[in-house]
Amino acid sequence: MKPAPVFYVGLHQPSDAFRFERACVSINRLGVRKKPLGCPDVLVDSGAFTELERHHRYRHPVSHYAAQLRRLKSHGTVEVTAAVAQDYMCEPAMLKRTGLTIEKHQRLTLERYDRLLGCDTAGIPILPVLQGFSPEDYVRHLYAYGLRLPFGAWVGVGSVCKRNGDPRQVVDVLAAIHRERRDLRLHGFGVKQTALLHAGVRDLLWSADSMAWSYSARKQGRNGNSWTEARRFSDRVQGTAALELEPWQMPLPLR
Repeated sequence: MKPAPVFYVGLHQPSDAFRFERACVSINRLGVRKKPLGCPDVLVDSGAFTELERHHRYRHPVSHYAAQLRRLKSHGTVEVTAAVAQDYMCEPAMLKRTGLTIEKHQRLTLERYDRLLGCDTAGIPILPVLQGFSPEDYVRHLYAYGLRLPFGAWVGVGSVCKRNGDPRQVVDVLAAIHRERRDLRLHGFGVKQTALLHAGVRDLLWSADSMAWSYSARKQGRNGNSWTEARRFSDRVQGTAALELEPWQMPLPLR
């Protein structure tokens, strides 16, 4: 059995990060914080979903995000492994928010990535994001990136979180990318437990992040901000064997 993907637990409260080996924290939550987080491996989320969901657009240029990353670096606030690029999600609800097409979201994602690479981010690596909705969309976006994605690049796969209820759909997207570039280390954003424990998903992901523990706790009448809920979820995801696949659930063979 392939080892579980590297897992970054999503946290509401940056002050809880020191309790974990790896954490994913939004730039929106880090704010003007100066005190070090105490977590050795932090993935900084760009807050893209919140920005587009609430405002239907990015209110600030990429230089603003770059300045935030430089501030984190200068104060030694976070041991940043990477910062996620400011992408445009492609699920139907987000397309309705912006009034744009999948193709336009893909172009804008690439444009903001290029602009961010041209900014001073104090040496913090930027995690590019593949966007789309159908498997073919992601392949098209992959080719649009071209040489921007070197061999073995760590690459995020966006807009899969809404399809976690049926992991086969997530497998279809990941397998389509792998058939074209099996060297890439794919990261799944917001992957819920059902998908994280699915053998097909685990086999195709190199890493993932999730705050599904928070929603589950709230739904069951528990504290959706408690780090203990996050700990239980993280331990379960990393320590539980993947669900076995039926033959009809297996991803297509990789070239």
